[in-house]
Amino acid sequence: MNNSMIKRLVTTDSGLAALALRLPIAIIFIAHGAQKLFGAFGGYGLEGTGQWMASIGLEPGYQLALLAGSAEFFGGIALLIGLLVRPAALMLSITMLVAIFSVHFANGLFMTENGYEFALALFAASVSLAFSGAGKVSLDQLIAQRLG
Repeated sequence: MNNSMIKRLVTTDSGLAALALRLPIAIIFIAHGAQKLFGAFGGYGLEGTGQWMASIGLEPGYQLALLAGSAEFFGGIALLIGLLVRPAALMLSITMLVAIFSVHFANGLFMTENGYEFALALFAASVSLAFSGAGKVSLDQLIAQRLG
């Protein structure tokens, strides 16, 4: 990658609003990824999540659990520290679309029925960050400043 491409990727005019969105969304994604990858916070880990994914027709379950868990965990870390926020947010947006349409959509909107409202909110926040970038107080902003 050349410097101009990297600069376009990390440059952001967003202020503290992006930071206010990044931090809570990052925490949620990190926690959900940790459930899938490590069994943390009452999650099932890769084996259990992979078996569940296979049971709903998402095959190969283990590999898809690894992809989804990695997207959420490492994408969440990227949002938290503000590094490569645009690609991380894009990856998280796609992950949420898969969750919405493969798991939640048939159940309707509301979370009380395992619906898609929470995944939709995470999708919207991720899309917003993909467009806005990391904003202030981010490694992306620091990189952009150093690239001049």
